[in-house]
Amino acid sequence: MTMLIAGGAALVAGCLVPNRWLPATMPNDKLMHFAAFGGLALLALRVARDRHDAMLWLAGLLVAGWLIECLQKLVPDRNFSWPDMAANAAGIAAAALCAAAFGAI
Repeated sequence: MTMLIAGGAALVAGCLVPNRWLPATMPNDKLMHFAAFGGLALLALRVARDRHDAMLWLAGLLVAGWLIECLQKLVPDRNFSWPDMAANAAGIAAAALCAAAFGAI
């Protein structure tokens, strides 16, 4: 649970700072969204007690991604991005599919 909270806090912090505060050479933005939300989803699935709990965690991550995108409209140099939301959802879905394939959920 501690890793999930720390990862979530790091994600929120990274997403809610102005672009000019970020390093000039960053990996592909959509890849970073995919990896970050996929990683958080894997951590959330480890915390989940059963399939229903897992689905709630995954839905919560998707809502959290949407809220972060909404809040970015309030940050200088940032805005809401549907492609970022798609990358978030794809990362969550990929993690869920991998976990299901290995019988984790």
